Amino acid sequence: MNKLFSILAIFTMLNFGFVSNSFSQDPGTDTTVQTENEVDTSITEIPVEAEEAVEDDLEAAGADAGEDKVKEEAEKGFHQTVKEKFIAGGPGFMSFVLICLILGLAICIERILYLTMSTTNTKKLVNDVESALQSGGVEAAKEVCRNTKGPVASIFYQGLDRSSEGIDMVEKSVVAYGSVQMGLLEKNLSWISLFIALAPMLGFFGTVIGMIGAFDAIAAANNISPGIVATGIGVALITTVSGLLVAMVLQVFYNYIIAKVDSIVNDMEDASITLIDLLIKHQK
Repeated sequence: MNKLFSILAIFTMLNFGFVSNSFSQDPGTDTTVQTENEVDTSITEIPVEAEEAVEDDLEAAGADAGEDKVKEEAEKGFHQTVKEKFIAGGPGFMSFVLICLILGLAICIERILYLTMSTTNTKKLVNDVESALQSGGVEAAKEVCRNTKGPVASIFYQGLDRSSEGIDMVEKSVVAYGSVQMGLLEKNLSWISLFIALAPMLGFFGTVIGMIGAFDAIAAANNISPGIVATGIGVALITTVSGLLVAMVLQVFYNYIIAKVDSIVNDMEDASITLIDLLIKHQK
């Protein structure tokens, strides 16, 4: 009995020691796994930080390059940029477009100055002529017209000069001389219209020639490279842009001149009617 009790006691102690060892080993195992996970995490985090640093450096380098490019373009100036585009578009065709711009602007400036000098204060002129007719007669009124510039004063002078021949003759003289003055106001406008139409056509013609050159370059290289195609087309389109720009600028001046001519013609017609009324009143 004592022997059996001793065997059971030894067996119980052995089992207790095994369980204790098992519990003591589990935390150690978790600690080891956790340590390995921490090491793995730290290992994986290092490349991510390095990658972010590289990306930041690349962005900074790109920003610096962009700023340098902008500064370089700004330093070139407007004249340098126009000169480069002029050479890139081909001096042959771009020269004709430039000639259209220069001649068109010269005619526009001349017409604007002429029309500005031809503008007359019609109401003041009518009042002065009426006062002269009442005080000094036709000769005094003609003297007022001689001292006044503009087509309206010239029409008044022609009408007063024919006043002795009757109202019908005055009316015919005013109408005939009004047509002459209208022709002078519209002088050289056909040339401006020609340059407005010619500049885009020259640009399109240069574009077609440039496209032919681009296709010849593709055939010579035996390869449809985006660089070759883009460069050729870009250079060819410069002439079209230049021609359209010239046409738009001249069109603005042309419309202004036409509006100015219409305004002066309306003043001439109104003043002619007023002159005839004044002469009829004076003869009575």
